[in-house]
Amino acid sequence: TACSEAGLFKVETIGDAYMCVGGLPTPQEDHTARVALFSIAAVKAANSTLVDEEVPEMGHVNIRVGFHSGSVVASVVGELNPRYCLFGDTVNYASRMESNSLKNEINMSPQAHQCLKDQFPGVETRSRGIIPIKGKGDLECFFLLQSEENYQEIIRYCGADVDTRVVTISIE
Repeated sequence: TACSEAGLFKVETIGDAYMCVGGLPTPQEDHTARVALFSIAAVKAANSTLVDEEVPEMGHVNIRVGFHSGSVVASVVGELNPRYCLFGDTVNYASRMESNSLKNEINMSPQAHQCLKDQFPGVETRSRGIIPIKGKGDLECFFLLQSEENYQEIIRYCGADVDTRVVTISIE
């Protein structure tokens, strides 16, 4: 899948939400850059996918993306139908970043922004200013800029082993 091709791990799909993680189950020094790379690829794929091929005037699929960097507890849950699950505030925080994003934008928490800048100082981002985040208070969040140049730089940073094709995607 596109997620695994970017070196990420798909955790689950619930309704219209798709959750993946970088740095698990195998640690990666560039996990945040890989999440950023996949995020840009997902928005590009959505924006090139018609909502209805028989009615092109309906336009293309639009998505919101958000991510956060932090610690989680990971475990396999269940006996009959075991699943790899993530627990902790980081999961909720990432969900808040997605729900507070805008159409076709990639919203990052202050921690994700700092982690991305630490891993890849040349990445282009833009402050959204202070926005209220339910359960977190007022935070300065950031958009990851999706220019082709930024995208190609992240690909180069992550290395040649990253394949960023996105094959399928859920409609928002």
